[in-house]
Amino acid sequence: AHCGDSLSGIGGEKRPGIVHRLDKDTSGLIVVAKTDRAHQGLAAQFAAHGRDGKLTRAYWALVWGEPKPRRGTIEANIARSTHNRSKMAAVKTAGREAITHYEVLESFGEPPIVSLVECRLETGRTHQIRVHMTSIGHPVLGDPTYGGSQKTRKAKLPPEAQGLLERLNRQALHAHHLGFEHPVTGKRLEFDAALPADMADLLTSLEEL
Repeated sequence: AHCGDSLSGIGGEKRPGIVHRLDKDTSGLIVVAKTDRAHQGLAAQFAAHGRDGKLTRAYWALVWGEPKPRRGTIEANIARSTHNRSKMAAVKTAGREAITHYEVLESFGEPPIVSLVECRLETGRTHQIRVHMTSIGHPVLGDPTYGGSQKTRKAKLPPEAQGLLERLNRQALHAHHLGFEHPVTGKRLEFDAALPADMADLLTSLEEL
């Protein structure tokens, strides 16, 4: 509304200044351009997905279990699911290249019931983190699309954590860091967003495990 028709859209849709997207119900940082010059410069950085060293993106996710090894890279192409066209899936052939680097920051329970994982993207595919974490057997807590039946796992949580997970009512995924070069000045810019209250409260309750 502020910029009117002076800005380009994204993906053929009129979304002025929108350079990239987050999954529905994923919290965290996005960058919005205020001029077409800025939009084009930022779009180029996101198209390179950080492979040119300009863009950095990091997410925090609460996942079931504990990924092994605790630090690793998931390389699995992603394509639209042949069973459900509204979902994406990790595939061995075809699809689009997708690479996620992850690190377990903390695990809760013995043996681990839930882990806090940081994910850094080398590519930017639809639902990438959620699909990749599910593909290695550690879906994101609360994920309505890729989490499968979580009833048995939920039962292992303390009562307070169970209630907070129910109230979360979304995937426990948060885009906490975004870094890029200013598209006009070239200055390095870094931004960080703390966990929102719903995820922060759930994380605190998991420390009881």
